[in-house]
Amino acid sequence: MKKSVFIALSLSLLCAGFANAQEETTNNFKKWMVRVRGVAVVPSECADIGIIGGDASISNTVIPELDFTYFFTKNIAAELILGTSKHDVHTTGSDISAIGGPTHTDVNLGSVYLLPPTLTLQYHFMPEKCFKPYVGVGINYTIFYSIDQGNTVKDVKYDNAFGLALQAGLDYKITDKFFINVDLKKIFLKTDITVDASNLSPGLKIPASVNIDPWLLGVGVGMKF
Repeated sequence: MKKSVFIALSLSLLCAGFANAQEETTNNFKKWMVRVRGVAVVPSECADIGIIGGDASISNTVIPELDFTYFFTKNIAAELILGTSKHDVHTTGSDISAIGGPTHTDVNLGSVYLLPPTLTLQYHFMPEKCFKPYVGVGINYTIFYSIDQGNTVKDVKYDNAFGLALQAGLDYKITDKFFINVDLKKIFLKTDITVDASNLSPGLKIPASVNIDPWLLGVGVGMKF
């Protein structure tokens, strides 16, 4: 009887020790990651423009980007992405014959800065390997600021907007602390724009609904700590 109790107690202690070792191993990982990337921002735009018709054209650009990632487990993490970009904007194929212009022309709408903080929830595959692919989904909120309306119209207003963000990427480990990163994001972003063209015709305001929907392709380096 005493021998059975001793064996049962030993097995219980062994199981408890094994469980504690597993928990310690699971929690023994670097939970923070920071990356610096160069990012190509490529809008995939289309627009519904009132009164003058046509479509929208938004320029591509390349920007620096900073992001911070927190790992809840070795596989699951949340990433906050920070960056800002400047884009030139104009309409294409618009009809401004009602104010004495051509029936098919481009209208310069100046430039605008976008500040699109984005938060994604990620799943990281193969966290112990050198190649560490991941996917993510999250939310974006884009703020439009420093608007320059250009020399054609009087003013341009953009509505700030929420959007869905999808993400896929790959980290390649150089050391236990440093790595190289390649990242691709798609942001589904729609904004309402009001163009004040009262300088061209009294009381003329042109509404537009624009899908910007940019692709963001980034390459950079990172550090875990």
